[in-house]
Amino acid sequence: MTFRPALLISAALLLAASPAFAEARAPHEQKARSLYEEAIAVRTAQGQGKVPELVAYLVEELKAGGFTDADIEVTDYENDGERIQGLMVWYRAEEGKAADRPIVLLAHMDVVDALPDTWERYPFDLIEEDGYFFGRGTADNKYGVVSLISTFLRLKEEGFKPSRDLIIALSGDEETGMVSTRAQALYTAEKIDPAYVLNADAGGLSLGMDGKALLYGIQGSEKTYATFELTIDNPGGHSSAPRADNAIYELADVLKKIEAYKFPVMHSPMTLASMKISGAQTPGPLGDAMRAFAENPADEAAIAVLRAEPSTVGTTGTTCVATMLRAGHAENALPQRATATVNCRIFPGVGIEATEKTLKDVAGNERLRIKLVSDLVESPESNLPEEVLAAVNVALAARGLEGLTVMPHMSSGGTDGMHYRNLGYDTLGIGGSAAKPNDTFAHGLNERLSVDAFYSGLDHWYIILKELAGGEG
Repeated sequence: MTFRPALLISAALLLAASPAFAEARAPHEQKARSLYEEAIAVRTAQGQGKVPELVAYLVEELKAGGFTDADIEVTDYENDGERIQGLMVWYRAEEGKAADRPIVLLAHMDVVDALPDTWERYPFDLIEEDGYFFGRGTADNKYGVVSLISTFLRLKEEGFKPSRDLIIALSGDEETGMVSTRAQALYTAEKIDPAYVLNADAGGLSLGMDGKALLYGIQGSEKTYATFELTIDNPGGHSSAPRADNAIYELADVLKKIEAYKFPVMHSPMTLASMKISGAQTPGPLGDAMRAFAENPADEAAIAVLRAEPSTVGTTGTTCVATMLRAGHAENALPQRATATVNCRIFPGVGIEATEKTLKDVAGNERLRIKLVSDLVESPESNLPEEVLAAVNVALAARGLEGLTVMPHMSSGGTDGMHYRNLGYDTLGIGGSAAKPNDTFAHGLNERLSVDAFYSGLDHWYIILKELAGGEG
């Protein structure tokens, strides 16, 4: 049983539910806030079996907002025995009047699980406190889900008639097997054939520590995600008679070698351009290093600074890091097996096979077994359509940010977008959120999104879709 003390319900959260809050916010903001709260409360993590619950809630809200059964498709998949659902929603142009190819919009409903006893606040309640919304998925990626669904509801209520079909594709296992993602991507290619794909799970405003906007990032490519299991086997024996070879010690030696190894420095025109732009906005030694690397990617001093900083190390090449360990079977027995999980984010063009070979060479242990346990794909860089860039600029201007630098960049993380890029569709991450450097807690403890970012970003997709889909209303 999970302990959820009443004290976790903050005064700010109670205030948000008060009549004063209702008066202070427009109806579409209140609706988005309600969707957000309900979505955060559903523990859509692997093994919980809760994705269908969130799907059912969203379907109910969509139907109440005027979308019909013909506009909604719920799909069922299975991943490791768990039922995973996906949800696709059509906002259709009038029959026979579509002026352009459709646009597909992405977000994911699942989250990395959170352990309540390690958080300062219960992770599956939306808690508003100190100017932030706290809860698992507040940033990654239930804000994306809410942004798209609430925008569709808002446009429908206004009677908007798009000039082209708009389709939301919400996946149910982006954080794990991406079974629903792959199926939706294939369906998109076979049945929809969009002009391009826009992803709410990437991109957004970068803020300085003072909260001022520095630039707007558009995700135009991403690194390849690959997970390997590294295993040492051993006959084992009684712990009172230690062997000269020990599976745990051998594996530890391997992991220390991988820790010490630095993959070759790499770059592309996109990463150099993003370093140059980011460097101009970043104060101190880190900004200096970004600009120096953009000018000369062989600058050893700049490389050292960038690789010592978690936010930039992934932009300089492939990274591999140990993330999980399991070994032994009894406290009084020598280990018969020791296994580590190593997660790699591979720079475009390197490839999974080459990375596996590097791990084997670095380990230098013939007894080591390496097994690829992920099943993802490499994807190319996307082009940035002029109409998408123009729409983003209109949305930024509406937020008082006209003329803000827009920077296409490579993401070190992986998203659903990789599967659409791999099928030949330009896929751009253009999320509406905003974050300061110290606001990034996705996948970690106490995930949060600023209240200002939540509300100021709600018009983002509303404006962009109106710009791209014209229409009436």
